[in-house]
Amino acid sequence: MHDVVAVAHGETVELSAAAVDRIRAARSVIESAIESNATVYGVTTGFGSLANVRIEPQRADALQQHIVRSHATSVGRPLSREEARAMLLLRAHVLALGHSGVRVELVERMVEMLNRDLVPVVPEQGSLGASGDLAPLANLSLTLLGRGEIVRDGTRLSARDALSAAGLEPLELSAKEGLALVNGTQGMLAVGILAADRVGRLVKTSDVVAAMTIEAALGSDRVFDERLAALRPHPGVVASTSNLRRLLDGSAIVASHRDSPHLVQDAYSIRCAPQVNGATREALRFTTSILDVEANAVSDNPIVLADPGEVLSGGNFHGQPVAVALDTLATAIVPLASVAERRLYRLLDPARNNGLPAFLVEDTGLNSGFMLVQYTAASLVSECKTLAHPASVDSIPSSAGQEDHVSMGMTSARHAREVVTNAEIVIALEALAAAQALDLRAPLEPAAGTRAARDAIRARVAFLEADRELGDDIAAVTELVRSGALLDAAEGAVGPLD
Repeated sequence: MHDVVAVAHGETVELSAAAVDRIRAARSVIESAIESNATVYGVTTGFGSLANVRIEPQRADALQQHIVRSHATSVGRPLSREEARAMLLLRAHVLALGHSGVRVELVERMVEMLNRDLVPVVPEQGSLGASGDLAPLANLSLTLLGRGEIVRDGTRLSARDALSAAGLEPLELSAKEGLALVNGTQGMLAVGILAADRVGRLVKTSDVVAAMTIEAALGSDRVFDERLAALRPHPGVVASTSNLRRLLDGSAIVASHRDSPHLVQDAYSIRCAPQVNGATREALRFTTSILDVEANAVSDNPIVLADPGEVLSGGNFHGQPVAVALDTLATAIVPLASVAERRLYRLLDPARNNGLPAFLVEDTGLNSGFMLVQYTAASLVSECKTLAHPASVDSIPSSAGQEDHVSMGMTSARHAREVVTNAEIVIALEALAAAQALDLRAPLEPAAGTRAARDAIRARVAFLEADRELGDDIAAVTELVRSGALLDAAEGAVGPLD
């Protein structure tokens, strides 16, 4: 997954000599099948429910042009540059594994497009997730033929013009190549990998922000005793507990009330933060294990076995494993955002925040402070709950009943991505309020880790003395969360978090 993320953000790639040998060996099997006039699905037959329609060998190349052009029916907003690059890389990687029967020239062109940052415009809606992401992959593949659109140097151009400006000619597809380009799970996989990468940062950032709130709300650090975590040793929970303990270590604020009887027990959103955040980590670990396998899997159909020279049809393109994993991830992010909103709510309520002013601002009544920040967080959490309904439980038959069960995996991926986006903002909203609350505890100083996070926010956002428009403040802190800068600040003070 790390390599996919790196290339998505602009790293270059190369095709190894071993991959070239694998590709050529599989290609020879396809060429032999054409020469012998063998019946091979998608090579000398039609597609889907048209698999019983025989295609003469002399029309095999034209068939491949037709599948790409006819299947390019995806709609909606385009995938991001990073998602489209990841999708192009992942498809090139599948072909380079040597079980698809394409020519080396096809994979070389995909590599060249990545290295020249010629990014296909791929509308994100229209995939059923079996036979893989047919429509989005077809839209991506159109650009190899000089059709569709490409983003070059930030400008959206016709693919033919973009290729011409780069000194490249459109390709003519040969037998099996169109089918090899469009059969697979690389749409859902590209979106899912990049979403999961963001969650990896977010779970750690959530621990940082939770520690800020716990400190500001005069929460107890006793509940993060490692002996308690050891008695229920879910790895994600243990990691989150350890992070909170380190982030709160040395806090003058926490020390100021450690022996106070002001609370027998903190609210669940305070003392159960590691249990909630840790559960998200466990789901992320499961999801990434599935994505790692899928990224290196052959999801083509039919699949070419160079030794002993067979072409086998199967169901490797079906996206169910990825769909279920990404639905799991989306579901697990919701509690992460939900518990953050609950902590934010407590910080603003003078009946629950242990002595802080209402809505964290002086002269309330004239000033509303952070009141509407919580409204926005609540709205986003509610939206996350709707988006987390699992797309993978649905199926609508297609292709005259031949493809009678589909995964809806691309929908799962898109929803997971949107849940991550919302959750990043919710965590940023909690961080914005927590920084204000920590400042209100002066002259008591926060711990080193939470102080570093607070200072990173203060470098971008001023303390709220009186009401002002908060849109720019929210955007600035959201960028700190999304980019990993807030996490980096905390880790700079306490070392890498688990």
